[in-house]
Amino acid sequence: MPTPIHTSTLSPHKHFLSLLLLLTLSLPSTTPLVPPPPPSTSTLPSDAVALLSFKSKADLDNTLLYTTTDRFDYCQWQGVKCVQNRVVRFVLRGSGLRGSFPPDTLSRLDQLRVLSLRNNSLSGPLPDLSLLLNLKSLVLDHNYFSGSFPPSVLFLHCILILDLSHNNLTGPIPADITVLDRLDYLKLDSNRFNGTIPPLNQSSLTFLNVSDNNLTGPIPVTPTLARFRISSFSSNPNLCGKIIGKECPSGRPFFNSSSSGGDSTAPPLIQSQGVNVVLSPPSPKKKHSRVGVVLGVIIGALILVAAVLCLFAVFKKLRSRERPSKSLANEAEAVNSSAVTEAEFVDTATEAAKEKKIDTTATEARNSAVVKSGNLIFCSGEGMYDLERLMRASAELLGRGTMGTTYKAVMNNGVVVSVKRLDASKTAITSGEVFERHMEVVGGLKHPNLVPVRAYFQAKDERLIIYDYQPNGSSRSTRAKPLHWTSCLKIAEDVSQGLAYIHQASKLIHGNLKSSNVLLGSDFEACLTDYALSVLVDSSSSTGDPDSEGYKAPEIRKSSSRRATPKSDVYAFGVLLLELLTGKPPSQHPFLSPADMWDWVVAMREEDGGDDNRLCMLVDVAGICSLTSPEQRPLMWQVLKMVREVKETVVVEDDARNT
Repeated sequence: MPTPIHTSTLSPHKHFLSLLLLLTLSLPSTTPLVPPPPPSTSTLPSDAVALLSFKSKADLDNTLLYTTTDRFDYCQWQGVKCVQNRVVRFVLRGSGLRGSFPPDTLSRLDQLRVLSLRNNSLSGPLPDLSLLLNLKSLVLDHNYFSGSFPPSVLFLHCILILDLSHNNLTGPIPADITVLDRLDYLKLDSNRFNGTIPPLNQSSLTFLNVSDNNLTGPIPVTPTLARFRISSFSSNPNLCGKIIGKECPSGRPFFNSSSSGGDSTAPPLIQSQGVNVVLSPPSPKKKHSRVGVVLGVIIGALILVAAVLCLFAVFKKLRSRERPSKSLANEAEAVNSSAVTEAEFVDTATEAAKEKKIDTTATEARNSAVVKSGNLIFCSGEGMYDLERLMRASAELLGRGTMGTTYKAVMNNGVVVSVKRLDASKTAITSGEVFERHMEVVGGLKHPNLVPVRAYFQAKDERLIIYDYQPNGSSRSTRAKPLHWTSCLKIAEDVSQGLAYIHQASKLIHGNLKSSNVLLGSDFEACLTDYALSVLVDSSSSTGDPDSEGYKAPEIRKSSSRRATPKSDVYAFGVLLLELLTGKPPSQHPFLSPADMWDWVVAMREEDGGDDNRLCMLVDVAGICSLTSPEQRPLMWQVLKMVREVKETVVVEDDARNT
């Protein structure tokens, strides 16, 4: 048997440890067995509360996995994008939402720029959205929303895109929708709107669709509405007017229909010397006698007119016998004039059918002819000017580029545009038909980071492209010194978004990316110009400008016959980013490996030593884009993703600094 150990035989130190162990085992456990409760809504950020409140009513099937456990980040929730910890974009397209759009939820996201709930199963009326004063895009199509047009939308003066199509909205389209003077895209089709179409007069409006509703009456003839095709108004049987080539019925028929005779209205009551006298309606017999009198007068007048015409014909015949040669000459001239007029109409109708791909009826031909004011072809319908007015405009030289000269044109009606006059010697290899087909495709590109092409013109040795005028100049004009890294990041994101759109939406390329072709819009957003024009120019011609040559990828410089590619656009983007970071044009960029770029950029930016980590991330993007081998360069959508990751990292770092 083992000898028992008594505590008295243990050393004091071991005795203390034994007592401590025994005491610890005897105490009840204080460690919680369940995780801590989620934070209450009172402790959550206001934007997170707004999103959760929306989810509680709009996501009855709980498809959105929005959790509020420890260390949650609502900016990482599905469909949410933040800037400086504020929600600026909420996009849930086809996310299986079912429920209603509750009031006082998303309207509290006062920094929201984009709201899209497309293709879900949301129903009920739309809430008050008037507090979303920064909203630029509202897309709610393909749901089951009901009620009237939301009047609160009329307070969203920054709105550019409004899509309420394919819902169950009723009532009239408010006439005050004309106050949305920045509206570019309006889609209200496939609802049950009634009443008349408002006199939309926004010059910015480039897309409109109000088809498949119950709209009635004449379509107002405004310069804005006149530029859209018949399909924008189709499936509204009671619409009429010049724009759709359908005559409107007269206001009141000369004779009342028989059905109106059954109207049970009370006879008129008049007073005569204090006595009420009821005027009885005329008897049917008197009505018939009056109708007979009117018809007799009309028939008599027709007979009189016929007699006068006969006398005139006899008189003309007598005169023609006296001067036969002159009459024959006049008749021949009239026949020839009629033939020319008919030939011109047939040619116009045929041309309209080819260009617009619509039926060559007389009405359609006239509508298509409106699009071409002379030879000035508008990409989105009729403009507020024609070729003659454009030629009379006062012109100011903006700059000379590799493909032509750019002017600022101010017309006598106050319209200001930018006109690109292409160099005839460089575009001579492109036929007129190819030029026109290509410009139709380029004119169809629509993106916030592209300067829109409004019209184009070509004649012998003359080709013009008309853009919106951008008053804030280009990114090159700000190159007196290196831009702050935040401006570099903003321009890099805008430019990469525009390039990615060109590559993916149209399979085209920019082909001439450089700082002078990155213009700053009204909100100082970066917008690309001169895009997709390089294919019109002889690729073997040299620009002679060392800066422009510096944007060309190595594989393009090696072979003069090689065309630009999406990967060469990526290379030019890398060079542009280095130019923004250093303030140095491409002709002053040393040939460096990506590993050596960082030291050079820091040397050009001595005052920004505190932002080394952020600059390093942007330099890394520029380095990988400007690799010599095109196979090693990323695609443009991958570049956009890298730029956005840099932006998200900056936001996280800023949040960490503020806490």
